Amino acid sequence: MVSKHVLVIDDDPDIRDLVQMSLEHLEGWTVSLACSGEEGALMAQERSPDLVLLDVMMPGLDGPATFQRLREQDASREIPVVLLTANPIADERYRTSLQLSGIIAKPFNPYTLSKRLAEILDW
Repeated sequence: MVSKHVLVIDDDPDIRDLVQMSLEHLEGWTVSLACSGEEGALMAQERSPDLVLLDVMMPGLDGPATFQRLREQDASREIPVVLLTANPIADERYRTSLQLSGIIAKPFNPYTLSKRLAEILDW
């Protein structure tokens, strides 16, 4: 099985831990964690992940600004991005304007996260 590398960019340590625990116990998933948009953009440039899970509301570089930075960098330009949001209805506007791969509402079910990601990305 080919490993899937997910970069989680979220300022909430509980969300980062939940995603990591939800995916890393499954065979074939590895997770990297970033606590800010700035850190996440750098990490994506250094080690191109297969997918970025991106929080919308963060201090400093927020989700949409981080998305734009990812698209400006050669190493992360084509990486699929899925938003993690507490307000999926309001943030649905980003799906088209940012050309996102998907949106996942917080809180999410840790048992079905990998299945949801696989569906979004057609893995």
